[in-house]
Amino acid sequence: MEDLLKEINQFRDERDWRQYHSHKDLAISVSLEASELLENFQWKTDKEAVAVNKQNIQEEIADVYIYLMMLADDLDLDIKDIVRQKLTKNAEKYPVDEVHELNQKAVD
Repeated sequence: MEDLLKEINQFRDERDWRQYHSHKDLAISVSLEASELLENFQWKTDKEAVAVNKQNIQEEIADVYIYLMMLADDLDLDIKDIVRQKLTKNAEKYPVDEVHELNQKAVD
């Protein structure tokens, strides 16, 4: 991941775009790119969306991830660490024995 982050930052720095990348603007960009990702699925089934828009879906996922990586880097956060911390927190909040097959219980 460090090599990928270096590539992202090099791309940004070669174009002098860091000046536009405040924490606020990076967070806004994450949201905008996520909306563009979501737009691929509007008015379609999952299968239709992927069949028609897979390339664009791939590109929008990359855009979201790039902005997230830049934001985390600027905030001196290690993405792997914060994801693991969140998974631990979610495991405590949603214990397997309480939520496993919960969706099936709601249907019964």
